[in-house]
Amino acid sequence: MNRPSFHIVRVGTAITFVWIGILILQDPVGWSGYILPWMLNFIPVPAATFMLSIAAFDILVGYLLLINKFTWYASAAAVVHLLTVLIASGINAITVRDIGLLAASLAIFFDSKKPL
Repeated sequence: MNRPSFHIVRVGTAITFVWIGILILQDPVGWSGYILPWMLNFIPVPAATFMLSIAAFDILVGYLLLINKFTWYASAAAVVHLLTVLIASGINAITVRDIGLLAASLAIFFDSKKPL
């Protein structure tokens, strides 16, 4: 994909994922507060530990999008992740940004080259 719009959305989404991952690494306890109480029953580890794995996931997805490698897989993982975040956290002042990230991730998914 050589359209400038694809690269702008891909890089902007990548930076957002990496940045969020870093923010979560800096305060996993604070970010775990966004998990709805009923969802905590489905997480087999402490919420802060779970958030550290989410941070690593976010950074990996962002990195793959940034370097434009495995873009189709990274965007597919981002879509599933963001849908899960919206279910687990509901819509609030923080997760409202995830609607935009979800739309961007879907655009990247549909516009990236599907692997064979």
